Amino acid sequence: MQVTIKSLNVDMELKNRGIELEIRNPQGEFLGDLVVTKTQLIWCKGRTKRGNGKTISWAAFQTYMNSL
Repeated sequence: MQVTIKSLNVDMELKNRGIELEIRNPQGEFLGDLVVTKTQLIWCKGRTKRGNGKTISWAAFQTYMNSL
């Protein structure tokens, strides 16, 4: 995977706007954006806008990852 920082609107600590990562497959095809904020993660598949992305709280993400 190719992961690049698309927008870095943060100090040292993540703020409300968070950080946006652009995700591409190894062939360079755009897959979507991952937005990481202090309260949640947002997956925006393809050209989906942040407000229409799929969200998961940090607590739910931790539970999910620990279940693997």
